[in-house]
Amino acid sequence: MAEWDVLGRLLDKVQSNSTVIGKVWLTVLFVFRILVLRTGAEEVWGDEQSDFVCNTEQPGCENVCYDRAFPISHVRFWALQIIAVATPKLLYLGHVLHVIHIEKKVKERMKKQAELDSQVSLFLTKSYKVPKYTKSTGKISIRGRLLRSYVFHLVAKIILEVLFIVGQYYLYGFTLEARYVCATDPCPHKVDCFLSRPTEKSVIIWFMLVATVVSLVLCVVELLYLCVKAVKECMARRQHYTVTPVTPPFSERKMFKSRDEAIQNCVNLELELQGQMVGLNGVKGGVSKVVKTVPSESDMGEVHI
Repeated sequence: MAEWDVLGRLLDKVQSNSTVIGKVWLTVLFVFRILVLRTGAEEVWGDEQSDFVCNTEQPGCENVCYDRAFPISHVRFWALQIIAVATPKLLYLGHVLHVIHIEKKVKERMKKQAELDSQVSLFLTKSYKVPKYTKSTGKISIRGRLLRSYVFHLVAKIILEVLFIVGQYYLYGFTLEARYVCATDPCPHKVDCFLSRPTEKSVIIWFMLVATVVSLVLCVVELLYLCVKAVKECMARRQHYTVTPVTPPFSERKMFKSRDEAIQNCVNLELELQGQMVGLNGVKGGVSKVVKTVPSESDMGEVHI
């Protein structure tokens, strides 16, 4: 089927932008669900309606009983399930491609700014955010908006997997019996209908159910892994920003306080000594002036009365 090849190529692009657990989930989806559906289930269910035989000749009864027994074919149900579960992954891929496209434009603008004058470049770089999702190796870092988008797509996959498991149980259960008793119009009475290869079909049903449960468990484990990783990174950032030069610990604050007091005492002592020196120089200058103003005996002349 060409449509499965297209879906496989699209999901293969998502594999490089997923976590390790997400890559395992994609492997389970490709090998144990899509491949088994293409090679095994389609062959086994190829004659399900032609070999559905009822012990009556009443026109229309066989068709109505088949519709009652299988409201939707198992193969079509699993195909719908795989497409529905892969849709959140494809939406996440679209978001990743959108982020990569935006960051490429930002990098191009930053290169153009680098060719301008340094002051103009410094002014313009403030209007653009530095790329933070694309690594230097070309890989995508799942953080910020991408992390929220990744978590949302995991939650959507978990909900869809659970809904399809419950829906399969209420539609036709997890095993098939060789005989199906039908009692509905236009059948005149209870009619026994017989399925083809019920045991083989039951084995494939259980295999697909186990693959679905494994995919569900992988999604839950990946969600828990991302939550624990985000909490650890948040705690690490909080510890990094608690001790800063602006808010030092209490012991260091006491040390800084005593050091400041010692420096202030030294400055005060130096200012005091400078003041005393200035005062002494002023006194000496004043005494010399006073001494010079007093007339000496040689300068005094004789006073005649």
